Amino acid sequence: MTASVVLPVRLGTVVFVSRLLWVSDGVGHPGRHPQVGLLHPGGADLALAMDNKISKSTAYDYVHEGIDTLSGQAPSLSGALLAAKMAGHSHVVIDGTLIETDRCRQPGPTPGVDLFWSGKHDNHGGNVQVITAPDEWPLWTSDVRPGREHDTTALRYHAEILPLLQTWTGEDALTALGDLGYKGEADTANY
Repeated sequence: MTASVVLPVRLGTVVFVSRLLWVSDGVGHPGRHPQVGLLHPGGADLALAMDNKISKSTAYDYVHEGIDTLSGQAPSLSGALLAAKMAGHSHVVIDGTLIETDRCRQPGPTPGVDLFWSGKHDNHGGNVQVITAPDEWPLWTSDVRPGREHDTTALRYHAEILPLLQTWTGEDALTALGDLGYKGEADTANY
């Protein structure tokens, strides 16, 4: 049995997404598809789109357009660290997390190995590096890497993270905290 949940979306959010879509394609239709762009791609959500005479494929296009447009608003890592400094945070935290999914599979370098299978979590998923404020509010997230990768492997793949954290820790005695899995990475003394 599956269940669908409808979360209320404030009008301000719909207007915000509508304006972003209008600017992104120059010919957007404010008020028409931002609501669909905010839907979860599946179940009753798409039924809502189809009830409004929007085909399933067009609804998926709108959902992905909404996701892509919103993700384009995400801050860069340097912008997120600057905002953390301006907010007066004494430290930031780096950690990796597995975003579980059942839709990512990719053969690995050896037969029978799936790059997105995490043995640690016993599930498929993607490894995302996250920089948070001291209260655990996410400030920045990396692009996804295969779930099979250890946090340090994913960290090394995103070559911009350590140099920017080194700059962060070098200024005003700020600290970057990470779990023991990151110990010894680069020369970031505050790990």
